[in-house]
Amino acid sequence: MASILVVDDEPKIRHILKIMLGFKGHEVQEASDGEQALHMINNGAYDLVITDIRMPRLDGLELLDEIQKMEIPCPVIFITAFATVDTAVEAMKKGAIDYITKPFEENKIILTVEKALGISELLRENIQLREELERYSGSDELVCVSEAMKKLMNMAIKVASKGDTTVLITGESGTGKEVIARFIHNNSPRKDGRFVAVNCAAITDNLVESTLFGHEKGSFTGADKRKQGVFEYAAGGTLFLDEIGDLPLEAQAKLLRALQEKVIQRVGGNRPIKVDARVVCATNQDLEDLVKKGRFRQDLFFRINVFPLHIPPLRERKEAIIPLAEHFINKFIERQCQGPYLTQGAKRILMEHTWPGNVRELANAVERAVIIAGAPPISADTLSFLKNSRMQREYAEQLRLPPEGLNLEALEKDLIRQALQATGNNQSAAARLLGLTRSKLRTRVKQLENGS
Repeated sequence: MASILVVDDEPKIRHILKIMLGFKGHEVQEASDGEQALHMINNGAYDLVITDIRMPRLDGLELLDEIQKMEIPCPVIFITAFATVDTAVEAMKKGAIDYITKPFEENKIILTVEKALGISELLRENIQLREELERYSGSDELVCVSEAMKKLMNMAIKVASKGDTTVLITGESGTGKEVIARFIHNNSPRKDGRFVAVNCAAITDNLVESTLFGHEKGSFTGADKRKQGVFEYAAGGTLFLDEIGDLPLEAQAKLLRALQEKVIQRVGGNRPIKVDARVVCATNQDLEDLVKKGRFRQDLFFRINVFPLHIPPLRERKEAIIPLAEHFINKFIERQCQGPYLTQGAKRILMEHTWPGNVRELANAVERAVIIAGAPPISADTLSFLKNSRMQREYAEQLRLPPEGLNLEALEKDLIRQALQATGNNQSAAARLLGLTRSKLRTRVKQLENGS
C-alpha cells in the first residue's frame, strides 16, 4: 500500500482517481491546487504525487519545481488533456516520471502508478545507501595503531563472517561502537542488505514496540496506516540496537522472543511474521550490574552476549592519540600540508589530556583546532582550550562541598580576589581566568561589594 496525493482543481477527477487507486489498496489524499498540495507535502510523507498541469494559484510545473527543491524521493505523474501533451513531455524533461491523459484508461493508470511506485522505492533506497556510505566513509576510529584495537578488529573480522551470530559491543560513549557494528556488517555475508541503526535510549517508552516490530493501522491513536518495524526493514541485513541497556523490561521480553524464534508480531496484529536480520547490540552501561538490579533481563543478556567485543577507552590506548589526531587534521584541512601537522608542544597537550569523550571528543577538538589555526602546524597555543578544560575538570573534582556547608558568596569573593592578584589587577585578564567577560566581572564585583 502506498500513500498517494492527487492534485487537481476538478473534484470529479480527484474522485475518479481516488476510487481507482483505492481499489488497489492505496491510501489516497486530495488537494485542490498546487499551494494546498505543497503544504500537505511539507507536512506529510507521500510515495507519489499525481497532479494536473493547469491549476490556479500554483500550477503543476511550479509544484514539480518546489518538490525537486525539497530533494525528497517523491515521483510526480502529470494529468493532461490531449491538447497539452507537449507540455507534459516538457514536464518529463524537467523530472516528472510520466503522464496520463484524459479521459482515463484504468489499466493504463494502474500500470503507470505501479511503475512510478517502483521508482519511488528505488529513490528511497538510493538516498539511504548514500547516507550509509557517507556515514561509513567517516569511520575514522578504524585507524588501528594500538595493539588493543588490532586484536579487537581481528575478532570483529572473525565474527563478521558468521552472518547470524549476535554481537554485543561495549565501551564508553564516543569510542566508536556504531563504527565497529558497521564494519561487521560491511564485512559480512549480509553486506548487500540494509544496516539499520536504532538508538533505544532515544525512543519513548510507548513507541518502543512499534519502532522495533511495527504496527497495524488503527492499533493506537495516530496509527493511520500499517507500518513496518525495524526488524522487518532490516531483513537480509543488520539491525544495530544501540544503548540496549535503556530498553524497557516489557520490550526486552518481546525482543528475546524475536531473537530466539526469529518471529515478531506487529502491535495490534495477530499474525506472526518471520524476520531475518542479524542483530548487533551496543551499550556503555554494565549490563551484568543492571541484571543484578532487576533492570535488565538475565535471559536476554545471555542471548545477546553470544560474541562480546569491548572497545577500550582512548586513555588506555595512548599510542593511538597522535596518529588519530593527524588523521583527523588531514580530514578537516582544505588542502594538503607539506610540513608537520602538530608541534611537539601540541602533541604533549594531546597526550596529557584524559579524553573522557574518547575518539569523538578528539575529532571535535581537532576540528576546532584546525579552524582556529587556519592551517597546520597546530601549536600548543591553539590547543589551550584543552588545557583550560582539563584544569577546570581537575578543580571541580577537587572541590567538594564539606558536610558543614560553606559560604558561597565568600568563596566567590575569594576566587575573584585571587584572579585579580594573579593578573596584577588587570580586569580583562582576570575575567578570562574566571570565564567571564570584563563587564560581567565588574558587575559581579559591584554586587558583592554591595552585599547583593
